[in-house]
Amino acid sequence: MSGPRRRSTRRKSGLSRRDFLRRAGSAAAIGALPLLPGCGSSDPRADGGSGNAEFLHGVASGDPLSDRVILWTRVSGVDSSVAVSYELATDPGFANIVRRGQTSTSAARDYTVKVDADGLLPATSYYYRFRAQGQVSPAARTRTAPAGAVERLRVGVVSCSSYAHGYFNAYRKLAQRADIDVVLHLGDYIYEYGTGEYGSARPYEPDHEILTLADYRTRHAYYKREADVQAVHRQHPFITVWDDHETADNSWNGGANNHTEGAEGEWAQRKAWAIQAYHEWMPIRTPDAANPERIYRSFRYGDLAEFTMLDTRLIGRDLQASLVDAGSINDAERQLLGEPQRNFLATTLAATAGVKWKFLGQQVMFGQLRVGLPELSLLTNIPVEQLQSLLQGLPLVSTGGLVINTDQWDGYRAERQRVLDLISGLGLDNVVVLTGDIHSSWAMDISHDPNNPLVYNPLSGEGSRAVEFVCTSVTSPGLEPLNPLAPALRLLNPHMKYVDTARKGYLLLDIVPERVTGEFWYVDTIDAVSEDESFGTAFATQDGSNRLSSAGQTEPVAGAPALVA
Repeated sequence: MSGPRRRSTRRKSGLSRRDFLRRAGSAAAIGALPLLPGCGSSDPRADGGSGNAEFLHGVASGDPLSDRVILWTRVSGVDSSVAVSYELATDPGFANIVRRGQTSTSAARDYTVKVDADGLLPATSYYYRFRAQGQVSPAARTRTAPAGAVERLRVGVVSCSSYAHGYFNAYRKLAQRADIDVVLHLGDYIYEYGTGEYGSARPYEPDHEILTLADYRTRHAYYKREADVQAVHRQHPFITVWDDHETADNSWNGGANNHTEGAEGEWAQRKAWAIQAYHEWMPIRTPDAANPERIYRSFRYGDLAEFTMLDTRLIGRDLQASLVDAGSINDAERQLLGEPQRNFLATTLAATAGVKWKFLGQQVMFGQLRVGLPELSLLTNIPVEQLQSLLQGLPLVSTGGLVINTDQWDGYRAERQRVLDLISGLGLDNVVVLTGDIHSSWAMDISHDPNNPLVYNPLSGEGSRAVEFVCTSVTSPGLEPLNPLAPALRLLNPHMKYVDTARKGYLLLDIVPERVTGEFWYVDTIDAVSEDESFGTAFATQDGSNRLSSAGQTEPVAGAPALVA
């Protein structure tokens, strides 16, 4: 859902993802940044004594491994290099401190601090805080990944938090859950628009569209001062990937729908600045300091789960195809992941023989989505008869449905087939795709051809090779007018088991060896701060089934480590 923008004359695609949603919803610099390993002075006052330092942007943790985790903060109120120390304890009162260390930060990295605290125990909750110039940060909680045999995991999944569209109550409710092992953020953590350009519930800083390194830093800083953003980061470690709005709407490797080359500078420079700010301001362990554009990486959670986080947005994506360009949509050479990332995915999946569940965290809908002319008429306010004449060149499927979003995997059909062939070729079961981006909730089976009854049986699920959960947005507007037509969408898309195009919230995964359950949780409003949420529905995939079925709500983990006050 883009705001009004000048569009580059190079872009000639039809109904883009954001246009579609809007109608429905009325590298060297990174390598030089210091990253402190988990060692150093044991003196908790080795931080420069008293001064004007403040921790206005909270604290955060991320990218947990079985023996280490990234700790993050930002020091305000200083104008030169400043020493920063940290400490970890096994209790929220810091009576049992098990790790201390020291680093420094400066204007070169916008006074952000990132520590790779190592020497930790697997599957253990820790409490941490920072000190600078005698000032102490808020305390926070994190948790390492498990190793070996694992009985159960609880994982939060979120995406698409548009500040201008309302309040982050989904973050607030996740922060109150003590039994979450990790939160996966699938992108659109920030948005690039200026105040009033896309949503008007809350203003932005800066108030204009962000273009420069200073702009991107300021926008990240603005988000990190938001109360519910700080709350959820204080309670849980995050594993994040970017989508498009961390740079610009509908971005690809060589440009973006919301970038005008020349008038808004060079895309390569804008992208590099956005990436630099992301690595500075997010609790991420940079996978390759020599190539900061690479964000794809993987996390092993014992023998129960592997979370492979992919980039379907920047590093390998070709320009989105026009809706009427069936030749490009079907082009066998079109890339979404790119060969290096695809090779990484193949190597990672091939090494998961001893892991029960294989999760692919990524940005855009993987499964096929078709919309009929009546539904498209409702979305666009164009009569069906006029649509029939306008859309004669669109690629139709046998059901009469239309491919209406070439920004997602539907626009990169050969790349999707390569991934499906990889899963089949490795003989993998228990692959679960996790998706954000589209600001709505979906649960579906993944088949090579779900509309072909010889390939996929919608009644039994036979022919499904994987499953997909699409989490709704935290605030960003979705396809609200389409929600009454969800049953029609499911008829056109027989592999889809659940569709909700209106409500906001988060996805909760309950993972045990026998099954994965995805629960859709919704907040009651985004127009004001609220404590209310409700359980929507749940679907589960059983070990070895590769298909979804309706499920009930799971029970919280008893005796979860205490939340930090």
